[in-house]
Amino acid sequence: DWIHLSQVFITRLKESRYPTKDELDAAAPNNPVLYTTGPDAMCNTLALKLSGIDRNFKVTDGSGGFVELDPKTGEPTGVLRNSTRFVKSKGGKEKSPTEADRVARLKSLFQDYNAIGLTAICDRGGSTGSLALYEKLRRQGDLTVRIASSQGVGYLGEIEKIQEQIKNVAKDPHFTNPDAWIRVIGIKMFLDGGMLTGSAYMRQPWGVSAMYGISDPKYQGVRFISKDRLIPVVRTAVENGLQFTAHSVGDGAVSALVEAYEEVNRATPVAPTRPNITHCNFMTPEAIEKMAQLGVGCDIQPVWLYLDSRTLHQQFGEARTRWFQPLKTLFAKGVLTGGGSDHMQKIGPDRSINPYNPFLGIGTAVTRRAKWFEGQMHPEEALTREQAIRFYTINNARLMFMEKDIGSLEKGKRADLVILDRDILTCPEAQIAAIKPVATYIEGKQVFGRQ
Repeated sequence: DWIHLSQVFITRLKESRYPTKDELDAAAPNNPVLYTTGPDAMCNTLALKLSGIDRNFKVTDGSGGFVELDPKTGEPTGVLRNSTRFVKSKGGKEKSPTEADRVARLKSLFQDYNAIGLTAICDRGGSTGSLALYEKLRRQGDLTVRIASSQGVGYLGEIEKIQEQIKNVAKDPHFTNPDAWIRVIGIKMFLDGGMLTGSAYMRQPWGVSAMYGISDPKYQGVRFISKDRLIPVVRTAVENGLQFTAHSVGDGAVSALVEAYEEVNRATPVAPTRPNITHCNFMTPEAIEKMAQLGVGCDIQPVWLYLDSRTLHQQFGEARTRWFQPLKTLFAKGVLTGGGSDHMQKIGPDRSINPYNPFLGIGTAVTRRAKWFEGQMHPEEALTREQAIRFYTINNARLMFMEKDIGSLEKGKRADLVILDRDILTCPEAQIAAIKPVATYIEGKQVFGRQ
């Protein structure tokens, strides 16, 4: 049987690197192994063989993906950049979940969100299927978080078909007639790879790296969408009133998306749609200035700083991490910036991938202190406590077009509120991440209470 590990980020291993193909061969000599992490993967010899991936294999679909080759032997190292889809893995003997299983699991997840103080989420990978699950929970009376959804749209294939998909999102009743619980706000695409996996698109080369399995000194990461394809899809979203956002991790990807917004803005103002950049981890001062001028916002995940600073600092050094999650500068320049988690797998606010504990995020934004990392990660970019609270409350409400109803305690709003076990403004900084909600309310109705 195939052995498949999903989202095991190398930055969070003590070894801080990919396992090698030889190590996977030794651990599982008779099993094909697929070790996926974000858009990239490591395969053992048998997995490569069964998938027909050898030194002559080429990715020709325009995605920028490729197979890493050993510079000495010319053979695949096992690392696949944005080409995991070519691995012909077969599922094991586990059962597939039924719709009832999915609804029950989603209910449990949302209850756990409430327990850590979450009352609304932005789903940056939405689909008609996920909207149907949310609606089913609502009909059962079990929906306990508000949802703003950015519908996922693929970047491969004919550009006209992609544009048609975007136009269809604009016809969805959840967009044309949104309510206080479930709404579609726009679309989400993927512009580059990941900084946790070695494929974020950077302005300068990554540098040869044993940690990330990079052998080419000129390698800058992987950009998925070329300029001539990016601008028309952004324009289509803006012309249809949809918020456009794209997974953009490296400073090269962030700058490319800002430039696309700037180009579209020449004919059609982008600001009314609250255009966005998702992740926005590595930035430049120039990109931040343009974002402020154009009205472009971003959603950032401080738990990445907490969990991944050690490896990122080892890879990029002090100078290149200067503009890693530059939160204070974004606030000072007036860029609408929301705090999130990029939660993908597992239930549990601290054990999940990625942790969705907002107090861990708020604490990290204030302290810039990270796991397995000495000192602080550029403390000059730390937020004040008041800023960090807005980062996770009213700013997110604005990103989700919900600020008239939620995001602050004001007369006429919907009384979504959380009672905490200590004063977040006065407790020691080191305690912020340990804060626990005592009770969570939505529209004045208690949805969580701690004994």
